[in-house]
Amino acid sequence: MPSDAAELARYLIGKTIVRKTPRSRISGRIVETEAYPPGDRSGHAFRGRTASNQCLFLDKGFAYVYFIYGTSYMLNVSAEEPGVGAGVLLRAIEPLEGINVMKRLRKTDKLIDLARGPGRLAAALQIDKRLDGVDLCSDGPLWLGTAVRETAHVGTAVRIGITHEVDRPLRFFEAGSPFVSGPRKHLKSR
Repeated sequence: MPSDAAELARYLIGKTIVRKTPRSRISGRIVETEAYPPGDRSGHAFRGRTASNQCLFLDKGFAYVYFIYGTSYMLNVSAEEPGVGAGVLLRAIEPLEGINVMKRLRKTDKLIDLARGPGRLAAALQIDKRLDGVDLCSDGPLWLGTAVRETAHVGTAVRIGITHEVDRPLRFFEAGSPFVSGPRKHLKSR
Protein backbone atom coordinates (compact mmCIF):
# COMPACT_ATOMS: atom_id res chain seq x y z
CA MET A 1 0.00 0.00 0.00
CA PRO A 2 1.50 3.38 -0.99
CA SER A 3 2.38 5.79 1.82
CA ASP A 4 1.47 9.00 -0.03
CA ALA A 5 -2.10 10.31 0.10
CA ALA A 6 -2.49 10.94 -3.64
CA GLU A 7 -0.84 7.65 -4.59
CA LEU A 8 -3.03 5.79 -2.09
CA ALA A 9 -6.17 7.48 -3.42
CA ARG A 10 -5.34 6.29 -6.93
CA TYR A 11 -4.29 2.82 -5.68
CA LEU A 12 -7.62 2.24 -3.89
CA ILE A 13 -9.66 2.60 -7.09
CA GLY A 14 -10.91 -0.89 -7.95
CA LYS A 15 -10.16 -2.39 -4.52
CA THR A 16 -13.00 -3.57 -2.30
CA ILE A 17 -14.23 -2.37 1.06
CA VAL A 18 -15.88 -5.06 3.15
CA ARG A 19 -18.15 -4.58 6.18
CA LYS A 20 -18.93 -7.59 8.33
CA THR A 21 -21.71 -7.41 10.90
CA PRO A 22 -23.12 -10.21 13.06
CA ARG A 23 -25.94 -10.69 10.52
CA SER A 24 -24.45 -9.83 7.14
CA ARG A 25 -21.49 -9.13 4.92
CA ILE A 26 -21.67 -5.98 2.80
CA SER A 27 -19.07 -4.99 0.24
CA GLY A 28 -18.39 -2.72 -2.66
CA ARG A 29 -15.77 -1.94 -5.24
CA ILE A 30 -14.20 1.48 -4.67
CA VAL A 31 -14.81 3.71 -7.71
CA GLU A 32 -14.06 7.18 -6.32
CA THR A 33 -11.66 8.63 -3.73
CA GLU A 34 -10.32 12.02 -2.67
CA ALA A 35 -6.82 12.66 -1.30
CA TYR A 36 -6.03 15.05 1.57
CA PRO A 37 -2.20 15.14 1.72
CA PRO A 38 -0.06 16.58 4.54
CA GLY A 39 -0.31 20.36 4.75
CA ASP A 40 -3.61 20.50 2.84
CA ARG A 41 -5.64 23.32 4.43
CA SER A 42 -8.90 21.52 3.64
CA GLY A 43 -7.81 18.32 5.42
CA HIS A 44 -8.79 17.45 8.97
CA ALA A 45 -5.12 17.02 9.93
CA PHE A 46 -4.09 20.54 8.91
CA ARG A 47 -4.32 22.09 12.39
CA GLY A 48 -2.53 19.14 14.01
CA ARG A 49 -3.48 16.11 16.04
CA THR A 50 -6.59 16.30 18.21
CA ALA A 51 -8.66 13.76 20.11
CA SER A 52 -11.12 13.58 17.21
CA ASN A 53 -8.66 13.30 14.29
CA GLN A 54 -5.90 11.18 15.87
CA CYS A 55 -6.60 8.24 13.54
CA LEU A 56 -5.34 10.33 10.59
CA PHE A 57 -1.92 10.29 12.28
CA LEU A 58 -1.71 6.49 12.54
CA ASP A 59 0.19 4.36 10.04
CA LYS A 60 -1.43 4.08 6.60
CA GLY A 61 -4.49 1.86 6.37
CA PHE A 62 -6.54 2.82 9.44
CA ALA A 63 -10.14 4.07 9.40
CA TYR A 64 -10.82 7.68 10.26
CA VAL A 65 -14.57 8.18 10.69
CA TYR A 66 -16.18 11.52 11.40
CA PHE A 67 -19.70 12.95 11.50
CA ILE A 68 -20.48 15.96 9.30
CA TYR A 69 -23.35 18.40 8.85
CA GLY A 70 -25.21 16.64 11.65
CA THR A 71 -26.40 14.03 9.16
CA SER A 72 -23.64 11.85 7.70
CA TYR A 73 -20.60 9.82 8.61
CA MET A 74 -17.56 9.88 6.34
CA LEU A 75 -15.00 7.07 5.95
CA ASN A 76 -11.35 7.93 5.34
CA VAL A 77 -8.21 5.83 5.17
CA SER A 78 -5.10 7.14 6.94
CA ALA A 79 -2.53 7.69 4.24
CA GLU A 80 0.98 8.41 5.48
CA GLU A 81 3.62 7.20 7.91
CA PRO A 82 2.83 7.28 11.67
CA GLY A 83 2.75 10.84 13.00
CA VAL A 84 2.01 12.43 9.60
CA GLY A 85 -1.62 13.45 9.28
CA ALA A 86 -3.23 12.73 5.91
CA GLY A 87 -6.14 10.75 4.57
CA VAL A 88 -8.13 9.47 1.65
CA LEU A 89 -11.89 9.97 1.65
CA LEU A 90 -13.83 7.08 0.12
CA ARG A 91 -16.41 8.87 -2.05
CA ALA A 92 -18.25 6.07 -3.87
CA ILE A 93 -18.46 2.31 -4.33
CA GLU A 94 -20.11 -0.08 -6.74
CA PRO A 95 -22.21 -2.40 -4.53
CA LEU A 96 -21.15 -6.06 -4.68
CA GLU A 97 -22.47 -8.00 -1.66
CA GLY A 98 -25.34 -7.35 0.71
CA ILE A 99 -27.22 -5.25 -1.80
CA ASN A 100 -30.59 -5.97 -0.16
CA VAL A 101 -29.13 -4.86 3.19
CA MET A 102 -27.85 -1.66 1.56
CA LYS A 103 -31.27 -1.01 0.03
CA ARG A 104 -32.91 -1.39 3.43
CA LEU A 105 -30.34 0.84 5.16
CA ARG A 106 -30.55 3.51 2.47
CA LYS A 107 -34.33 3.18 2.00
CA THR A 108 -34.05 3.01 -1.79
CA ASP A 109 -34.23 0.37 -4.49
CA LYS A 110 -32.02 2.38 -6.89
CA LEU A 111 -28.78 0.44 -7.16
CA ILE A 112 -26.95 3.45 -8.60
CA ASP A 113 -27.80 5.57 -5.54
CA LEU A 114 -26.92 3.09 -2.78
CA ALA A 115 -23.34 4.28 -2.21
CA ARG A 116 -22.72 7.12 -4.68
CA GLY A 117 -21.36 9.84 -2.44
CA PRO A 118 -19.43 9.59 0.85
CA GLY A 119 -22.44 9.93 3.16
CA ARG A 120 -24.44 7.35 1.23
CA LEU A 121 -21.41 5.03 1.19
CA ALA A 122 -21.11 5.19 4.98
CA ALA A 123 -24.84 4.62 5.47
CA ALA A 124 -24.88 1.67 3.04
CA LEU A 125 -21.96 0.02 4.87
CA GLN A 126 -23.24 0.80 8.39
CA ILE A 127 -20.22 3.01 9.11
CA ASP A 128 -20.28 5.06 12.29
CA LYS A 129 -17.85 6.41 14.88
CA ARG A 130 -17.46 2.95 16.45
CA LEU A 131 -15.29 2.01 13.45
CA ASP A 132 -12.93 4.96 13.93
CA GLY A 133 -9.39 3.58 14.31
CA VAL A 134 -10.09 0.12 12.87
CA ASP A 135 -7.12 -1.40 11.03
CA LEU A 136 -8.42 -1.74 7.48
CA CYS A 137 -5.55 -4.07 6.56
CA SER A 138 -6.63 -6.75 9.05
CA ASP A 139 -9.66 -9.01 9.24
CA GLY A 140 -12.33 -7.46 11.42
CA PRO A 141 -15.60 -5.56 11.13
CA LEU A 142 -14.29 -3.43 8.24
CA TRP A 143 -11.38 -4.05 5.89
CA LEU A 144 -9.92 -3.31 2.48
CA GLY A 145 -9.83 -6.22 0.05
CA THR A 146 -8.26 -6.87 -3.31
CA ALA A 147 -9.68 -5.91 -6.68
CA VAL A 148 -12.39 -8.19 -8.06
CA ARG A 149 -11.58 -7.09 -11.61
CA GLU A 150 -9.19 -4.72 -13.31
CA THR A 151 -9.97 -1.04 -13.46
CA ALA A 152 -10.08 0.03 -17.08
CA HIS A 153 -8.93 3.61 -16.54
CA VAL A 154 -8.45 5.91 -13.54
CA GLY A 155 -9.27 9.56 -14.09
CA THR A 156 -8.58 12.63 -11.97
CA ALA A 157 -10.61 15.70 -11.10
CA VAL A 158 -10.68 18.57 -8.68
CA ARG A 159 -12.20 17.89 -5.29
CA ILE A 160 -15.73 19.07 -4.59
CA GLY A 161 -17.36 20.63 -1.55
CA ILE A 162 -14.21 22.30 -0.21
CA THR A 163 -12.99 25.89 -0.09
CA HIS A 164 -9.19 25.47 -0.01
CA GLU A 165 -6.93 24.18 -2.78
CA VAL A 166 -9.90 23.53 -5.04
CA ASP A 167 -7.81 23.44 -8.21
CA ARG A 168 -5.67 20.46 -7.24
CA PRO A 169 -6.66 17.24 -9.10
CA LEU A 170 -6.80 15.06 -5.97
CA ARG A 171 -10.09 13.32 -6.74
CA PHE A 172 -9.68 9.93 -8.43
CA PHE A 173 -12.38 7.88 -10.13
CA GLU A 174 -12.96 4.92 -12.37
CA ALA A 175 -13.65 6.44 -15.78
CA GLY A 176 -17.04 5.41 -17.09
CA SER A 177 -18.41 4.08 -13.80
CA PRO A 178 -22.05 5.06 -13.26
CA PHE A 179 -21.45 4.86 -9.50
CA VAL A 180 -19.13 7.91 -9.38
CA SER A 181 -20.62 10.80 -7.39
CA GLY A 182 -20.86 14.54 -7.79
CA PRO A 183 -20.69 16.87 -10.77
CA ARG A 184 -19.17 15.27 -13.82
CA LYS A 185 -18.07 18.49 -15.56
CA HIS A 186 -14.63 18.43 -13.90
CA LEU A 187 -13.94 14.73 -14.50
CA LYS A 188 -11.05 14.10 -16.87
CA SER A 189 -9.62 10.80 -17.99
CA ARG A 190 -5.83 10.79 -17.77
